[in-house]
Amino acid sequence: MTERILVVAPQPFFTPRGTPFSVYYRTLVMAEAGLPIDILTYGQGADVAIPGVSIIRIPDFPRLGPVKIGPSLLKLWLDVVLVLWTIGCLMRTRYAIVHAHEEAVFFLRFLKPIFRYRLIYDMHSSLPEQLKNYQFTTSKLLIGLFERLEASCLRAADAVITICPELARYAKPLMPDPSRHFLIENSIFEPVRLAPGTRRVADAPVDAPALPANRRIVLYAGTFEVYQGLDILLDAFVVAHAACPDALLVLVGGTATQVERLRRRAAALGIGDDVLVLERMPQAKAARYTQAADVLVSPRCTGTNTPLKIYEQLASGVPLVATNILSHTQVLDDRVAFMVDPTPESLARGLITALTDEAARAEVAGNAQRLYAEAYSRPVYEAKLRAVLDLVGAAEPAPSHHLASHGKT
Repeated sequence: MTERILVVAPQPFFTPRGTPFSVYYRTLVMAEAGLPIDILTYGQGADVAIPGVSIIRIPDFPRLGPVKIGPSLLKLWLDVVLVLWTIGCLMRTRYAIVHAHEEAVFFLRFLKPIFRYRLIYDMHSSLPEQLKNYQFTTSKLLIGLFERLEASCLRAADAVITICPELARYAKPLMPDPSRHFLIENSIFEPVRLAPGTRRVADAPVDAPALPANRRIVLYAGTFEVYQGLDILLDAFVVAHAACPDALLVLVGGTATQVERLRRRAAALGIGDDVLVLERMPQAKAARYTQAADVLVSPRCTGTNTPLKIYEQLASGVPLVATNILSHTQVLDDRVAFMVDPTPESLARGLITALTDEAARAEVAGNAQRLYAEAYSRPVYEAKLRAVLDLVGAAEPAPSHHLASHGKT
């Protein structure tokens, strides 16, 4: 009999941002392997349509507002409620495997000996590092407590997944058996299958104007958080636009407040007519912008985790300009992207080269597509996830047509 899996995702699932994308694709591939799955998640988010997958939600508490990226008091409250719902699920259903995303592992680690399931820890980041990076607390006592708790989870889990080499380097020395570690990058990006008519939060009206055919498009698509370096990008584009007057900078993915702030800043820099700033939009529309772009840019200025969008950018066939920081250099180098320092001057030079040097554009884009096919494509991703399932003893029905041979990282 096929064993049932409980996926616990302390996120507004589904919303179009980092961890929810990862939860979706991990679950999709496991479901395609024939495994029945329940996803336990927050009340906020859109339902998805994956055969064999059911979504269980805690209350959404709409008066408390949306769940923002990073640690917050609201997220802490929702996680307390999530603990209670998790216990209820475990009491009602005998789950052989529990797949814990992010901080859900902190309580599932202690419930494991009670309910006797095998535990997969999907480690998207180090929570103690998040507490510091998002300035949630400066308490050395609290941060130290979470460091010890995180280390105990790495020891207790039957399998640990990390999403980038830097996180793997942190996690593996803390594990008693490093063979239980798997590096699985968030590298697939096919359209998310939303369930029709079942969205829990209404999408904001999407402003997705057609891009002018007579302009060369420099595209940034992603969140507008401070660490993404969009202020540096605007400063750089002042110089790049002076050298390439037909260039149009398109920024996609912010909230209404963030969009208005960047529009005002572009106007103050004198490039308001040459910068198009848009709110978050569905994957399909954002993908059309990528196809229309002449240059993609990832100006992130801090961080260690590799952005999900990097893999889609590698596969796109469009040359990429990216900053020379650890978030990027775990995957990118000068063969597959135009690498620049996270300064306006260096970024401007990279944009100008990417817009004007046809030979370099073609070489970088071709190398990027080959790297994606060899190291990050869907068959590679599936093989790595199948290795995790093999280790924790997930029942194996006849393989689906999507799944290939397996291998451990």
